[in-house]
Amino acid sequence: MQQIFYLADLFGVAVFAITGALMAGRKSMDLFGVLVIAIVTALGGGTLRDVILDNHPVSWIRNDTYILVASLAAICTVLWVRLTKPIHERGLLIADAFGLAVFTVIGTEVALQHNVPYSTAVIMGVMTGVAGGVMRDVICNEIPLIFKKEIYATACILGSLVFIALRELHTPHWLDTGVAMLTVLAVRLAAIHWHLGLPQFHLLDRD
Repeated sequence: MQQIFYLADLFGVAVFAITGALMAGRKSMDLFGVLVIAIVTALGGGTLRDVILDNHPVSWIRNDTYILVASLAAICTVLWVRLTKPIHERGLLIADAFGLAVFTVIGTEVALQHNVPYSTAVIMGVMTGVAGGVMRDVICNEIPLIFKKEIYATACILGSLVFIALRELHTPHWLDTGVAMLTVLAVRLAAIHWHLGLPQFHLLDRD
């Protein structure tokens, strides 16, 4: 099971590195810029989580496979786009949704292993899922997806809660992980397709 957890983590790193490379490509960055944005996107959320949980050293410091996977994913993305046709905004959002699903569940699992309260585990799951993307968008001078009207962080919260609930029911770990990831992915893809969002707060001018 630990091996599956590790492979899922690497998959999330690769997927988020791809979204970082795609965003860098939209900003016409050079190869160094592509690698920086890809690595920040792929490892930013997990790094912040590990620092807060005092989980030292953080994953990519004790295992250089994470940096290698992120770098290879970024380079392969550049080659793919150059040899085929550019990936549109929708492709970026879908790739981001897959990374969001994987990292949310992994973040929740890591937090639970540190015996934190469930509320903290949910926060760590959301942070792991969204922080890298926020860093990516801020560096690229974009409004982070989490602040746009479509459901984003809410999908992470639901997935994290599903994972915790299934863990309490003592169902197989692979089932907990798969169902929770599918929850995040389904909610996020539905939000992209139907432009679903939470109610917005508008401050009315009473003058």
